[in-house]
Amino acid sequence: MGIFEPFRAIGYITSTVPLSVQRLGTETFVTVSVGKAWQIYNCAKLNLVLVGPQLPKKIRALASYRDYTFAAYGNDIAVFKRAHQVATWSRHNAKVNLLLLFGEQILSVDVDGNMFIWTFKGIQQNLAPVGHVMLEDKFSPSCIMHPDTYLNKVILGSEEGSLQLWNISTKKMLYEFKGWKSSICCCVSSPALDVIAVGCADGTIHVHNIRYDEEIVKFSHSTRGAVTSLSFSTDGQPLLASGGSSGVISIWNLEKRRLQSVIREAHDNSIISLHFFANEPVLMSSSADNSIKMWIFDTSDGDPRLLRFRSGHCAPPLCISFYANGRHILSAGQDRAFRLFSVIQDQQSRELSQRHVTKRAKKLRVKEKEIKLKPVIAFDFAEIRERDWCNVVTCHMDTAQAYVWRLQNFVLGEHILKPCPENQTPVKACTISACGNFAVLGTAGGWIERFNLQSGISRGSYVDLSERSCAHVGEVVGVACDSTNTLMISAGYHGDIKVWDFKGRALKSRWEIGCAVVKIVYHRSNGLLAIATDDFVIRLFDVVALRMVRKFEGHIDRVTDLCFSEDGKWLLTSSMDGTLRIWDVILARQIDAIHVDVSVTALSLSPNMDVLATTHVDQNGVYLWVNQTMFSGSSNIDSYASGKEVVNVKLPSVSSTEGSHKDSENPVLNPIQFKDDFQNPHFQERIPDLVTLSLLPKSQWQGLINLDIIKIRNKPIEPPKKAEKAPFFLPSVPTLSGQIVFEPSDISSEKKIAEGDNSENRRSDLPHSQFLQFLQSSAEKKSFSAFTNYIKSLSPSTLDVELRMLQIIDDDNEQGPDTRPDLFPIELLLDYFIHETSCRNNFEFIQAVIRLFLKIHEF
Repeated sequence: MGIFEPFRAIGYITSTVPLSVQRLGTETFVTVSVGKAWQIYNCAKLNLVLVGPQLPKKIRALASYRDYTFAAYGNDIAVFKRAHQVATWSRHNAKVNLLLLFGEQILSVDVDGNMFIWTFKGIQQNLAPVGHVMLEDKFSPSCIMHPDTYLNKVILGSEEGSLQLWNISTKKMLYEFKGWKSSICCCVSSPALDVIAVGCADGTIHVHNIRYDEEIVKFSHSTRGAVTSLSFSTDGQPLLASGGSSGVISIWNLEKRRLQSVIREAHDNSIISLHFFANEPVLMSSSADNSIKMWIFDTSDGDPRLLRFRSGHCAPPLCISFYANGRHILSAGQDRAFRLFSVIQDQQSRELSQRHVTKRAKKLRVKEKEIKLKPVIAFDFAEIRERDWCNVVTCHMDTAQAYVWRLQNFVLGEHILKPCPENQTPVKACTISACGNFAVLGTAGGWIERFNLQSGISRGSYVDLSERSCAHVGEVVGVACDSTNTLMISAGYHGDIKVWDFKGRALKSRWEIGCAVVKIVYHRSNGLLAIATDDFVIRLFDVVALRMVRKFEGHIDRVTDLCFSEDGKWLLTSSMDGTLRIWDVILARQIDAIHVDVSVTALSLSPNMDVLATTHVDQNGVYLWVNQTMFSGSSNIDSYASGKEVVNVKLPSVSSTEGSHKDSENPVLNPIQFKDDFQNPHFQERIPDLVTLSLLPKSQWQGLINLDIIKIRNKPIEPPKKAEKAPFFLPSVPTLSGQIVFEPSDISSEKKIAEGDNSENRRSDLPHSQFLQFLQSSAEKKSFSAFTNYIKSLSPSTLDVELRMLQIIDDDNEQGPDTRPDLFPIELLLDYFIHETSCRNNFEFIQAVIRLFLKIHEF
């Protein structure tokens, strides 16, 4: 196992599987597939309400009925009630492509033409199908639908272009429609009886009367591609919506038999599903571009407008970074989108606006992609200036200028930074100073220039007089600034690293690495510069001392990204060899390494070091990993880290929170094992003369110090009232006559005398408290770890009471310590304090306990 465990994937909205819509009460829910899992959205606000568990294979078809969800994967069908799998239907010998909800039955069709009929009443007892239909050999099913009012009948479309009407009760084919010599992609029933619409691969739509086998009307898409989805309006308007493989949605007027409107930029990829809500002028569409959109027909001209949508990257992200103290992730993808993902609430994720892209595209009659900025290849931000001015700067592919963004409004900024107007070359690197006032840009021509972010005005360039009036010969790979705006570091592609005076822009020092530089990362707190080169080695340089301090080797392919932890103790690197390695900067060694099937392209560690975000080749989502040392009983990384061993790990899924190691011999440890490992002396090895903290919350050990103040603050304002003489419940004895005789409240003097005689004996026979038992047993074993864990589990007030119970009895007769049993626990406790202080364990907690002890027992 490794330090980072798979958590979940974000940014996935839908896939290429048609969605399933159902209405429960007054709300409408849509079930969509996201790879090997499924999600349910509430259509009122398109907020995520349920995520299904991970399946072994990708989902190929979906159906839903009330609390049940049916997902076909491979040759099997999984049945879920809410998020729990209750059954698996396994009868198909080929991949299941189609599912249809048919009353209280489910029809499943595979690629070989087998159609099984399943019932989900008493599903856990009966896992066998109730019927089976074998289709013809030359009939490859491509779609299935149930015509309204046709009892026990379904229509299947084929890739050969024919349609067949089947009775599933008698398992007989009733009629075959010849078709239109084109593969049938979709078919849907209309609100009118006996009428269906069929979409073909040649871009034609046929509205057909199946009772008389007559065509009513034919429509043709103006764009190339197949008709992939159809839906009829049920709110009284005679409309038919059709979606094509080009991402265009066409709205047809059935009464006028003509095209009413076209949504040309509906989606960036093929339309997968269209669905008109029942008795509402709202159309839902899903596409292979990883988005769901809702359109409403409420305009005067009848054209639809976008009501609400959810979307993610439709192309793999190129670079990511945590933002807002780890609550959000900035992500830039190959789809020319710059997005902000929320780690906590999925509905807060959004795309940053590039200012009226849709309106400009309509006016210029071009696609939105052509209006959008080119893909972002590098960006930097300064959270300190979010409320003041633009605080994000981005470099774009093959673009000679950089753009600024105002993240407070999620919009593109008003300034465009253009370095070196005389010789424009693409901007390759950027950074923002720690104060958030300046942005430094590096170009492919070796030019480095500084800009003021508030005004967008150039504040000078960095020129090395020995390099022909530029900073570097060749491309500038990276730039960085220190925390005090004293130094600026730049790296050239040919391996020259230069340190500049930030304000004076003069060259202070330089050194050569000897090989091409791929990427640099600078940690402002410790002043270390990490450099990845094309020889797959990571070198760490001390910028102040101007020398190499660390060298890490282990990758066998190109290094794709690297980042420091917030405290500067770890360096995380990823490579095209599929590994992600964690290096300990202080100990100069590799402490962990994991291998994934898909290589990591970018990574970022949250400021709290609790979550790691990664992107991967050909994956449109952002994958999150959790730091086990933050969420488990053991704080020692040696109980998790694999050292030099590389552990194979599966990628996080949309819903998976389980361990996903494969080919690993290390079992997942439970909390008891973590506790034993923590107590093992092997795991307590540390650098000498250093103290260790208890990792307890501040409120627990600070409460010990200020317990008197807390008690005074929490003291009630009014003093407690004196109780009345008569008790609330009067003790009474019933008599035979039914009268109640009250017992006298005073106890007999003889009883008092008897109790008084035995009080001293009882006091001497009282058992020791758990506090003293742990203390004595730990002292006998000469190991105080159990006692430390016990007192750490006590609340401040309980620990205060235990220390006060160790009373020293004042006696006029001076006696030795051996004859004073009340001093024995005090002696043991003092031995414990001496031992823990000398070992420097639980430093802040032990100091608080000692202070409280001395305050109580002042000699």
